[in-house]
Amino acid sequence: MSIGTPSETKIGPSDLRNVAIIAHVDHGKTTLVDALLRQTGTFRTNERVVERVMDSNDLERERGITILAKNTSIRYRDLKINIVDTPGHADFGGEVERILSMVDGALLVVDAFEGPMPQTRFVLSKALAQKLKPVVVINKIDRPDARPAEVVDEVLDLFIALGADEEQIDFPIIYSDARRGTAHLAPDDGNEDIKPLLDAIVETVPSPSGDPGGPFQMVISNLDYDEYVGRIIIGRIARGTVRTGMNVTICREDKTRPAKVGKLYTFEGLKRLEVPEASAGEIVALMGLLDAGIGDTVTDPEHPEALPPITVEEPTLSMTFRVNDSPFAGREGTYLTSRHLRDRLDRELESNVALRVEETDSPDAFVVSGRGELHLSILIENMRREGYEMGVSKPKVIFKQETGPDGRKKLLEPLEDLVIDVPEEYLGRTMEHLGTRRGELTNMHARGGRVRIDEIIPARGLIGFRSDFLTYTKGYGLMYHIFHGYGEHRGSIPERRSGSLVAWERGTATAYALSHLEDRGIFFLGPGEDVYEGMIVGEATRDKDIDLNVGKKKHATNVRSSTGEELVRLTPPRRLSLEQALEFINEDELVEVTPKAIRLRKKILNRHTRREARHEVYVGESDES
Repeated sequence: MSIGTPSETKIGPSDLRNVAIIAHVDHGKTTLVDALLRQTGTFRTNERVVERVMDSNDLERERGITILAKNTSIRYRDLKINIVDTPGHADFGGEVERILSMVDGALLVVDAFEGPMPQTRFVLSKALAQKLKPVVVINKIDRPDARPAEVVDEVLDLFIALGADEEQIDFPIIYSDARRGTAHLAPDDGNEDIKPLLDAIVETVPSPSGDPGGPFQMVISNLDYDEYVGRIIIGRIARGTVRTGMNVTICREDKTRPAKVGKLYTFEGLKRLEVPEASAGEIVALMGLLDAGIGDTVTDPEHPEALPPITVEEPTLSMTFRVNDSPFAGREGTYLTSRHLRDRLDRELESNVALRVEETDSPDAFVVSGRGELHLSILIENMRREGYEMGVSKPKVIFKQETGPDGRKKLLEPLEDLVIDVPEEYLGRTMEHLGTRRGELTNMHARGGRVRIDEIIPARGLIGFRSDFLTYTKGYGLMYHIFHGYGEHRGSIPERRSGSLVAWERGTATAYALSHLEDRGIFFLGPGEDVYEGMIVGEATRDKDIDLNVGKKKHATNVRSSTGEELVRLTPPRRLSLEQALEFINEDELVEVTPKAIRLRKKILNRHTRREARHEVYVGESDES
């Protein structure tokens, strides 16, 4: 069913609505965009379209999350509605904060069972700070355990807790089943299309402000790249009109430089449409401005007035990216040198505004800081898919120092708001784990055989926690967290208690060796896989590292054993994902990342040099004599 069709008339501010869709991870906002696009004539009746069409990045499709903000538009009631789908995970808060500067309203999507979650609080606080007009969408009302009335009350409590003004608290409520493409004014009103949501957008979200006749002014909020035309800058026109071929000035801090608009595009459905001009309020893409970056203001040359730059919260986690110097370096990747690493990180800084990159004493290593493990691991995953090889260190939280009223310096550390949902049988063990990691309980309530726990916990207490949590809850536990703020250092936190199984020498792992060493721990690899000295091949059952010869072969004899032809039965190896590998490693270890493999290794590969550096004798050395 088609609700709206494109109009060819020139668009002014009164013909526009600019709205962002914000939500916690997996509450259905991208699916809701699909429904809006389908029912407003964006797709042909017989056109086959993949689900979550806005998630175009490979990693987004694989992980089922939105990582990069996306622009689209629909037509309804002679209006053009620009829609931006934003990430729901707090690690991509840099995307959320700059995208909200382009819109006047926000659709807050909340799961009808889960209710407000940590990222709901995060994205809503950003929207309220921008004074956006909210429309609340209670999604997934088809769930058998849905509780829409209670969730509405929880959302209202959240608005009040975040300091929403009276106008913002007076929000319309729409109930939806995004997968079926239906929206309702009441949970059971029987409506069969998305029209109530569209009406709420039109009636609630104001048209953009800005004088189309004034001098041109626009802040760059996003960057894109096209292999044919190069860099594309995206933003909302704050004032005036821009035209193809127009001379402009780019303002950055106190510096200005001239430029010229090559091509000009607006967004129509999922495509960019080339237009000769666009006016205040419209979200546009400009080509030809090669030097412009996020936060810069593009202006009329006669009135080079810079708008306030886009600011994002500071990083809370860092790790070192270094040139891969393992014995396997260069076997699987294309980009290997420090120059390659530096150039790639510099390119990432142009669009990833929440990222920081610093030089180190070594020309082959860089400290990369971001908003969390997921933020940094997505960057690493993208780089390895592009052909890069590197070594990556254990993530570290970023501490701060503050001088108190008494003149004494205090060490501050980043804290996280953590929400955990577990079956009741795992409650005791979960509380024990959180206690050792310096968590502070703020709320707890049970519902339907499960318990939801709210805690404030140091960010360093979460490093390595997810893997343990999923293991002992057998995958039934759910956890979400978001940056809470900086607080006083909470003392020591126990790190990984188990040691590493480390390859003794270069070679190929054999089934014979692995079968005789299974009592030493859990292996990360199987027979036939190449190893090198210092490579971590598993997790030890003891609390110290164990050096092993995983390439040992069975000695040939002229005596045939009655069981000699039997196959060796091995426990399947535990394969670590990139995030699991980053959580597993200790301070003296690295993750070796290549396009084809994720390996773990010691920073110092030679066991004798490693032993001297640590001033201790390794366990297990006598076993291989």
